[in-house]
Amino acid sequence: MAGYVDGFVLPIPKKNTQVYRGIARKAGKIWMEHGALSYRECIADDAPAGKRTSFPRSVKLKDDEAVWFSWIEFKSRKHRDQVNAKVMQDPRMAKMMSNLQDSPFDGKRMIFGGFKSMVDF
Repeated sequence: MAGYVDGFVLPIPKKNTQVYRGIARKAGKIWMEHGALSYRECIADDAPAGKRTSFPRSVKLKDDEAVWFSWIEFKSRKHRDQVNAKVMQDPRMAKMMSNLQDSPFDGKRMIFGGFKSMVDF
């Protein structure tokens, strides 16, 4: 089991689901080629809006959007840092990131962070 995970929660307009899925497939291939252990992009299927906190509330979800929960697994934080450095230098990633104004989602509402694994099975 992986020892470190980068996690993401982001709102994707439903009309952009296929566009984002295509971007995620390309990004996933790049991460895996550079050494990530796994790469997952998941769309909410059962994530109700809570009264105080919830996935929808965390990204200020709009009616025409869906929550995506994504993660990338690594051996360790050091491994994550090494893989991410390679990914950010990859010309394919640079090309995808060069058009951020055409992004299929509002990156200002994306939540992300790195997490050290504490329980593994």
